[in-house]
Amino acid sequence: MKIIDYIGREPNLLELNMYGVMWSEHCSYKHSRPLFKHFPTSGEKVLQGPGENAGIVDIGDNLAIVMKIESHNHPSAIEPYQGAATGVGGIIRDIFAMGARPIALLNSLRFGEIEKYDRVKYLLEGVVEGIAGYGNCIGIPTVGGEVYFNKSYNGNPLVNAMCVGVIEHDKIHRGNASGVGNSIMYVGAATGRDGIGGASFASVELTEESEEKRSAVQVGDPFMEKLLLEACLELLDTGSIIGIQDLGAAGLTSACCETATRGEGGMEIDVLKVPRREKGMLPVEVMISESQERMLVIVEKGREEEVEKIVEKWGLHAVVIGKVTDNGRLVVKEGDGIVADLPAESLDSSGAPKYYRDYEIPDYYREAKKFRPEDITEPKNYNDTLTSLLKSPNIASKEWIYRQYDHMVRTNTVIKPGSDAAVLRIRGTKKAIALTTDCNSRYCYLDPREGSKIAVLEAARNIICSGGRPLAITDGLNFGNPEKPDRYWQFRESIIGISEACRELDTPVISGNVSFYNETDTQAIYPTPIIGMVGVIDDVEKTCSMDFKAVGDIILQIGETKPEIGGSEYLSAIHNMETGEIPFVNIAREIKAHKAILESIDRGLLESAHDISEGGIAVGLAECCMGKGIGARVNLETSLRSDFELFSESQSRFLVAIKPENLQKVIDIFTEFKVPFKPVGETSGDSLNININNKEIINLPITKMEALWRGAIECLIQ
Repeated sequence: MKIIDYIGREPNLLELNMYGVMWSEHCSYKHSRPLFKHFPTSGEKVLQGPGENAGIVDIGDNLAIVMKIESHNHPSAIEPYQGAATGVGGIIRDIFAMGARPIALLNSLRFGEIEKYDRVKYLLEGVVEGIAGYGNCIGIPTVGGEVYFNKSYNGNPLVNAMCVGVIEHDKIHRGNASGVGNSIMYVGAATGRDGIGGASFASVELTEESEEKRSAVQVGDPFMEKLLLEACLELLDTGSIIGIQDLGAAGLTSACCETATRGEGGMEIDVLKVPRREKGMLPVEVMISESQERMLVIVEKGREEEVEKIVEKWGLHAVVIGKVTDNGRLVVKEGDGIVADLPAESLDSSGAPKYYRDYEIPDYYREAKKFRPEDITEPKNYNDTLTSLLKSPNIASKEWIYRQYDHMVRTNTVIKPGSDAAVLRIRGTKKAIALTTDCNSRYCYLDPREGSKIAVLEAARNIICSGGRPLAITDGLNFGNPEKPDRYWQFRESIIGISEACRELDTPVISGNVSFYNETDTQAIYPTPIIGMVGVIDDVEKTCSMDFKAVGDIILQIGETKPEIGGSEYLSAIHNMETGEIPFVNIAREIKAHKAILESIDRGLLESAHDISEGGIAVGLAECCMGKGIGARVNLETSLRSDFELFSESQSRFLVAIKPENLQKVIDIFTEFKVPFKPVGETSGDSLNININNKEIINLPITKMEALWRGAIECLIQ
């Protein structure tokens, strides 16, 4: 009825399909948009917030960072290689559609129990190959990311790709069809039947029948994308382009209606002029195909030939398929005949239905809070406990994965994958940027609001430890079926948590993506709001990394340890329990710690910095040792049980290493900012030795820890 109200008649098959893809959850955000009002989206540094292809944040010197994260979960569950590869391709196009040159890729991946299921191994291998195959071929370094494993992802993996570009302020472009009579040009590869219905496919739960929808998964060609990237950037430099838009989800339908509604309001195109690679394609197939490596450009009238020459030089199609109008309608022709005539705004998200669903607190949330940490048994052998944690999939080195990615292409990578955040220099300046993706989905399951706050703060800690000032975030919000009250409650709580943390940190949400229906008929994924964050480093020489640098440095613990093991990796990996009250976070105290650490790094007083997260201080110390093979001798004075002291995941904590001659200066800084700290030991030898109240608890050679930690994922894959 809503469609009939818009157009005053029954829609034909093409029109119905256009509404079907545009009103899908994937395109319209009909369940999520009402909650986006909670997000802080503007700020002094924000040049472009949500609503365009990507967000843009100012880093000074007339330069800006363009960034966005997007999911490709359903396609990757069916065709892991192409699903992941085209996810990378799509997010790259979002960046150069703004006029920016992409300089880095990151990813955030979730898989099921790799130690139990061959299908999980198959998905992991295919996804990693797809990411590597596309990113490596196009010549954009994959510099960071994260990978987690949990039973909730057994039937539904998550594949989120993030891309970052750099641009000068006066070269920013947007996707609007302005100027009545200006030409609409199709640029890039020819259109095929792959990807038809992809947006709709991504807006339902996965079932056994989903395997039959392989045709909804696009097929990517990174070499074609490289040509398209260079052609588009060259076009944008000519000044002939009024607007530019990626043909992503919903293909031509989406690109046309979105650019029309951002511009003069209307557009007329002819599907017969669209280049095709298959014979006999119907108008509906042309309009909703999600074939890759295609762009829609709005060209100043009279300059079409100039555009054609540039694009054809790169071996791509460049064809005028229509013109800009101001009648508010999207008219699709097939030659002389009109095959669709719709109000453009009715297709866009503003015209789609919006739902604010009922929600309820699930029973598991209340049950989890009844857990009593003191009821679990204390380990008998802490050496065994630590090594078990180091080789658990969530803590083990992800080197088997990221060594398949080219992270040094373009030679701008200063800090490589494996540290808290990646760092890239900005050529032509002294600046660098720090990049990370983060989310502890177990926390978000046990307490979606507090867990989502922690996701934002964990991302900020990683930026801080690298010497960067957090600027903004892009979020990839992965959830189950929003039509179920408990799932919608998870989503709502997560939005509120992210919003609170971002407001207090002054890191606006400038772009993002929502992926619902990530569940099978047996279970939903854990709520997984992935936070992609960028920070700026004013002087690339003032970066910091997590590994200990030399023997004899003093190790400080920043922050306080409390008996907080609810939702911890220790509780999960050692006691096989995912329950409890997750750690409390005090954002005001967190911000003080950020300022103190940044001040210390800026003054060149820290040799290393690492946040304490999964696995607690014991794992944090081990990770610092394994970077360069430098050991540590530590004594922890505490009234807590030894396992709580070692494996608690209390928030706002860091490990920093300092030259003895700089210790007092660092103490003065942390005292000034009123941040709790304590010396816990020094770097020493080739073993990690941890005493508690002067009693030896852990003594492990670094070589043994490192062998287990580095080899764990590869052993599980084989």
